[in-house]
Amino acid sequence: MDQVKGFIKARDKKPGNVFLGLLHRLDRPVGGVVLFAKTSKGASRLSGQFREHIVQKIYWAVVEGRPKLEEGGVVQYLVKDRVKNIVKAHKNPVPGAQRAELSYHCLKSVKGFTLIEIISKTGRPHQIRVAMASLGTPIAGDKKYGSDQGLDGAIALFARVLSFEQPVTHDPITVTADLELQLFKQFLVPGKI
Repeated sequence: MDQVKGFIKARDKKPGNVFLGLLHRLDRPVGGVVLFAKTSKGASRLSGQFREHIVQKIYWAVVEGRPKLEEGGVVQYLVKDRVKNIVKAHKNPVPGAQRAELSYHCLKSVKGFTLIEIISKTGRPHQIRVAMASLGTPIAGDKKYGSDQGLDGAIALFARVLSFEQPVTHDPITVTADLELQLFKQFLVPGKI
């Protein structure tokens, strides 16, 4: 946040404090697109788009193994243990649970790993991580949810695309992040994905 505020202050030659609203955050070991708002009005309007599920969030994950189904959906009811910072999934509603929904499809498999594209419909904490683990295919590097792989503290989950409406003009905006984690690169043969 401080780096982005410093960048805006210098670029726009702003005197005083710079407003910055964080709208799309990621778990610490996850890379990819984050979204900030430069004004409180923009932050409010964009927050509304998230609440109304207007924003499209596409993630890529490299999972261990391959899901039984080439594509599908996962609906779960998640309860977060804030002390242990871990989420437990339930098939049916339970007290204190939040409904979580996503869809996925497999893009490519290489050497016991599968690259999966995931569309998050609800955006709950650890939602994708728990869903992939519940399919028997934990995200590579995600030891918290069953991975055998070590990726130096990172996990192979990446916020690839974020699409939303510009809060003033309502023009469609799509932001696509370049993949950073080396594990993804073995899947990226030019012309294949």
